[in-house]
Amino acid sequence: MAAKKTITKKARIQLLGSQARPGPALASYGINMAEFTKQFNDKTKTAAGVPFTVEITAFSDKSFSFIILGTPVSYLIKKELKIEKGGKNQLTDKVGELTKEQALKIANQILPFTNAYDENAALNLVAGTCKQMGVTIKGVSLTPKKDKSK
Repeated sequence: MAAKKTITKKARIQLLGSQARPGPALASYGINMAEFTKQFNDKTKTAAGVPFTVEITAFSDKSFSFIILGTPVSYLIKKELKIEKGGKNQLTDKVGELTKEQALKIANQILPFTNAYDENAALNLVAGTCKQMGVTIKGVSLTPKKDKSK
């Protein structure tokens, strides 16, 4: 009978596609870093340089499993607008404007990796990130709907 593996650590980190290297970011998980980086780089070789959020599960026998959870929303927004970074002050620095179609495209990309239940909920996640970055979305408002039943 095989020994039961126990989970020793579970964590989420961000790594660049096909550019993961053994080092301090992975050392604390107690996994075979060379094997992890080989597997991760093989899975992401078509998206070199793109950041990915990865959930790593480390087991007591130094084995591991990982799931690639997707690309951060802020990266997708910056890529869509072709900008380097968001504004320093969300109230005064407006760095760009997305169309609703561009925002929906991003929402559909992140939908499988979030707890959003539909496209509109994912669009709200994108809109929230946009607001924090100093980006506006044409035709989308973040003002909460008032409950008219009260």
